[in-house]
Amino acid sequence: MKSPIHIIALLIAVLLLPNNSSAQDSDLSMIPENTTIVFLGDSITQAGVRPNGYVTLFKKHLEENYADKKIKVIGAGISGNRVPNLQKRLDKDVLSKKPDLVFIYIGINDVWHSQNGRGTSPADFEAGLKEIIGKIQAQGGKVILCTPSMIGEKTDGTNPLDKMLEEFSAISRRVAKETDSQMLDLRNNFVEHLKKNNTKNLAKNILTSDGVHLNPMGNEFVAKQMLDGLKTHVTPPHASSVIRHIVLFQFKESVPQSEVDAITTAFNQLPEKIDVITSLESGTNVSPENLTQGYTHAFIVSFANETDRDVYLPHPAHKAFVKMIDGKLEQVLVFDIKTP
Repeated sequence: MKSPIHIIALLIAVLLLPNNSSAQDSDLSMIPENTTIVFLGDSITQAGVRPNGYVTLFKKHLEENYADKKIKVIGAGISGNRVPNLQKRLDKDVLSKKPDLVFIYIGINDVWHSQNGRGTSPADFEAGLKEIIGKIQAQGGKVILCTPSMIGEKTDGTNPLDKMLEEFSAISRRVAKETDSQMLDLRNNFVEHLKKNNTKNLAKNILTSDGVHLNPMGNEFVAKQMLDGLKTHVTPPHASSVIRHIVLFQFKESVPQSEVDAITTAFNQLPEKIDVITSLESGTNVSPENLTQGYTHAFIVSFANETDRDVYLPHPAHKAFVKMIDGKLEQVLVFDIKTP
């Protein structure tokens, strides 16, 4: 069987549109000069301004790599704070600094203190976040809202407050969407990291010293998350990339046209069942070059990123489709590319 390299080359040539942007998505060179960034939060953020804290590590990275930008980084964390506390001190500790960007990392105490009757209700948590974000935006600032991270590092779902943390994280995600704020899903990122690195299911000492407060590794981890969030914030929309998942089919001669049509229809309906698909294009060969190597049907499935592609592959709807075509293809080719 001959290689279908020509087919892939043609598909890539069609997909790769001209792009004048430089590789700004890999650094922070697009950040404006004299940007003021405030980190608003609780004891995790208060400790973040210590010599090896995440706020300090974040600041050092900018000073060492973008000193000419003269970026100002301010820590505004106070131990024990919940959303209502942030509301009360917002004017003094944040708005008075006239920030261009505010990272809001809150929610741990709103959940944790529920054990002694001093927590925050879901309704007050949501309303408070919206008020804080609204005031920052009204002054011209932007917000990166973080989900609360961890209260216990176990990976099997047995941390006592896991369920409540997920509920409050879902509120933060919803608020970010409704206020048009950038979301930094620390909760999800912590969980994914611990699944890979906490193989003994420890309650602490992977990213935290006590299940909540960051240890040196945790501070490095969060500093990286915050820097990644900043990169997303300053990256122009045209500089981002998408994943093109290219699929070519050659059906067996024994497969009737009615089944070919049903399979094609089923493939084209996947975006209705899998929301991470941003677009799906399909068609049969119309090339006059006779380089198809027997392939007759092409599908181009687009995703915003590799993470979404990785959600698609094991998705029940995709797995059901794969089962549908089992035994009906003479050959299949799958080729993924990253493209502007």
